[in-house]
Amino acid sequence: MPDPGPALAEQIGAFAAASTYDRLPAKVIDSVRKRVLDVLGICVAATPLDTSAAARAWAAEQGGRPQAQAIGLPGKAPATLAAFVNGVLAHSLDYDDTHLPSVLHPSAPVVPAALAAGQAAGADGSSVIVAIAAGLEVCVRTGMAGYDEETRNSTFFDHGQHATSICGALGGAVAAGLLLGLDSGGVTHALGIAASMASGIIEANRTGGTVKRTHCGWAAHAAVSAAQLAAHGFTGPPTVLEGRFGFYRAWLHGKFDPAAITGGLGETWLVPDIFFKPYPANHFTHAAIDAAIELRSAGLAPGDVESATLGVAAPTVHTIGEPIEVKRAPRTGYMAQFSGPYAVAAGLLGGAGLGVGLADFTDELAVEPARRALMARVDVVADDRCSEVFPHQFPAVLRVRTKDSRELVAEVMANRGGPGWPLSYEELATKFRDNAGRLLDAATVTATERAVADLDHARSLDDLLEPLGQLPDRPAHG
Repeated sequence: MPDPGPALAEQIGAFAAASTYDRLPAKVIDSVRKRVLDVLGICVAATPLDTSAAARAWAAEQGGRPQAQAIGLPGKAPATLAAFVNGVLAHSLDYDDTHLPSVLHPSAPVVPAALAAGQAAGADGSSVIVAIAAGLEVCVRTGMAGYDEETRNSTFFDHGQHATSICGALGGAVAAGLLLGLDSGGVTHALGIAASMASGIIEANRTGGTVKRTHCGWAAHAAVSAAQLAAHGFTGPPTVLEGRFGFYRAWLHGKFDPAAITGGLGETWLVPDIFFKPYPANHFTHAAIDAAIELRSAGLAPGDVESATLGVAAPTVHTIGEPIEVKRAPRTGYMAQFSGPYAVAAGLLGGAGLGVGLADFTDELAVEPARRALMARVDVVADDRCSEVFPHQFPAVLRVRTKDSRELVAEVMANRGGPGWPLSYEELATKFRDNAGRLLDAATVTATERAVADLDHARSLDDLLEPLGQLPDRPAHG
């Protein structure tokens, strides 16, 4: 029989071990710096949530060696627990980045795992950048292996599985393994161990519960745990991904594309193509916000709207447009994040951050009479052209009839924050300031921003992360 060659996990281990700072493309380095800044800002902004307090309290109860900084938790915690807390925070505001068409949120599990492992190991900033880059790449590629081109959908999601946390544990383990000094074989073992810890189901999306906020935290916890166990001598099967009883057989009944993992690995980087979120809402609503902003910039006032029709990809109508009576009358800021009519209202009324920010998704604004009146005039329908582009983009076509009988149209076929409409470092910094400034003083915001910009030259992560342990215990404003 011909030699089948290295197993998939072994190829990933070799790729990770061969990744060095001087071999990373400049655009990958730039992308990683942006993602660290983005995640830290989101984590700070999420600190006042009840679930964030619960995550910190649980972590504090565990005790253990002080190794790494959990945001909002004074003093250091064990690296696994710091990774858990920060992963919970990173994924709690629906503001973290997204890869398309896999619909993964790679940075929320991978960056917290890398920061915790890196700080515990005393790693320098350039090593952290390399580890995050490799971890994100593995997270995206293992997720894309479960993307079905024929149905244009993730097989993970079809099975009720949260691909972000499942694949995030794998990518995070690669990142943590590198920072703990594992070689190619060690990273392979960390990946093999993490595969037995990867988990997450999305039933909460249907019937409620806050458990989804734990998913990226638990993925980051699993990632660091797996790397630590590998460092202590535990091993994983080399065929953990493709094997008869491996990862893809267990999760996807063996339906996966191995070429999505290994094709161009180490040569073609997918990291820069991960979409940043400019707005703190379900990604399906973003093009609606941009279309409304476009019409507002052209002179449309909210009071001029007689009626509006928001055309989106057919698969997204259920999420942001049905039942329409509920989507026109969200009761909370969280419900507003999943409402097409609210997205149109938010875009027309203007807001914080990059046009619409966290201050525009409060419980008070969700029930504000003026917004309710505007939402009542918005329909959400399937649009054929938007459906053709989905899920590589989440486009929208907004048609407005004004009270003086004008017909206005705004078409947004590419999402802001993606490779077709990228956010600059300054725009990401604006988002960071809007998020971090909700709790941090101006001096700390500026110092954190500068530390991330100079991450390549940092001797350790202490100066970046330790100031984020002491945060004011007060509700998010705005």
